[in-house]
Amino acid sequence: MKTLGIALLVIGLVMTVFTSINLVTEKKVVDLGEIEISKKEKNPIYWSPITGGVLAVAGILVLLLNNKKVST
Repeated sequence: MKTLGIALLVIGLVMTVFTSINLVTEKKVVDLGEIEISKKEKNPIYWSPITGGVLAVAGILVLLLNNKKVST
């Protein structure tokens, strides 16, 4: 559970700072034997910084609950 809490915390912090990523895909436009023409497309993925905050808080809660279970 400690690993899950740390992972959630780190992912949440990263998602709060960086609010989008760009995925670049390559698409074939023309394929004529040895001649190929391809096109690179950017596909952005956006999310709210609130999502990262929620994940960070969830990671902190998991870490706190894990510590309480170990000490009792």
